[in-house]
Amino acid sequence: MSKPCIFVLKTLIVKVNERQPMTVPTVTPNATPNAAPLDGIRVLDLSRILAGPFCGQNLADLGAEVIKVERPGAGDDTRSWGPPFLRDSDQQETADAAYFAAANRGKRSVTINLAAPEGQAIVRELVAQCDVLLENYRVGQLARYGLDAPTLLQLNPRLIYCSITGFGQTGPWAHRAGYDFVIQGLCGFMSVTGEADHRPGGGPQKAGVAVTDLMTGMYATQAILAALIARGRTGLGQHIDLALLDVGVAMMANMATNYLANGVPPIRQGNAHPNIVPYQTFRAADGWIIVAVGNDEQFRRFVTTGEAPELVNNPTWARNADRVRGRETLVPMLEKMVERRPAAWWIEALEAVGVPCGPIQNLAQVFEHPQVQARGLELGLDRAGATVRTVANPVRFSETPLRMELAPPALGADTEGVLTELCGLSADRLAALRNDGVI
Repeated sequence: MSKPCIFVLKTLIVKVNERQPMTVPTVTPNATPNAAPLDGIRVLDLSRILAGPFCGQNLADLGAEVIKVERPGAGDDTRSWGPPFLRDSDQQETADAAYFAAANRGKRSVTINLAAPEGQAIVRELVAQCDVLLENYRVGQLARYGLDAPTLLQLNPRLIYCSITGFGQTGPWAHRAGYDFVIQGLCGFMSVTGEADHRPGGGPQKAGVAVTDLMTGMYATQAILAALIARGRTGLGQHIDLALLDVGVAMMANMATNYLANGVPPIRQGNAHPNIVPYQTFRAADGWIIVAVGNDEQFRRFVTTGEAPELVNNPTWARNADRVRGRETLVPMLEKMVERRPAAWWIEALEAVGVPCGPIQNLAQVFEHPQVQARGLELGLDRAGATVRTVANPVRFSETPLRMELAPPALGADTEGVLTELCGLSADRLAALRNDGVI
């Protein structure tokens, strides 16, 4: 690190340490009507791809100011993960993929070269004015730039520094890169996902979306909110260590506890449930349906509706435990019962008697569904005269509404505005930094 950067860092440490620890404010009803829950919180988002950016988007929806730091000229990798690409007001493809729009709503984009000492100094100046830093670099990579947790927590003791990696900050695999697909295999998820090995098409299957990335983003959101509450009591920030593998193992939930209880690893059962029968898909006369029988009474209603005399009031199948043990015999009987009538008939008839059921929809059908439309789950945001269609945050607050107003930003769209506002850089200085490739 050059001497000017060291001087800047020392000056910032002094300034930040002079700030008083936050105290819990006196509650004043309606002091800021319609303020979002995280109004006044500033987040520096150094993450890219999905897990970290998804967390950053959650925080932005909750009202935080989120500044996304990206590589000059390239930006977040997902900007190029298309087609499809977002379109401009003339319906021409832009440089940004629809994938990028899934996790970057509500952010301001600033381009900074972290490998340049001057770029590192700018990030440290931003950190001094932020509440949260979010990053998903490999373990040790940011330490080379003086942007690691110990350094930045010394600079800003109130900072919540959240690190997301594949395998965590410790352990023999800590320095390996982590990818959602690989984690789905490692954490056991794919051992229970997919059709049963003895059935046609049997074998391991990943989820249709990057489930460990998304779950890690949700855990990161939860952890950051908890750390902010803790800071309200202590005045101090902390380092959060989140790993995709840890989250993958944790999200195995009842599958994991089933194994820990009996020592037998669960196996793939397709759309069937390991502990409940019937709780799976069935092919009706004209398509697939889901039947999710949750108790013995619902099973009796299911087979009564299906007019299956060999199953109605049959003590062999009256108890769920017996149905689970005898699924190989029972399920083929149920399949023959269901295939006699069309899907719509089954859904209407089972809904009428209180048996949980439903269709299997594609995404076109999802966004055309009246309940989805009534809940406002499609969100249109203006981006330079064009509308970006995104999925709204599902959280509903009665008193502190979410803030979903900014479309996913163009690369570097806010660089000059943010660095002028927060770092006080002049137009000449910004021009020089841009000419040097720092921003």
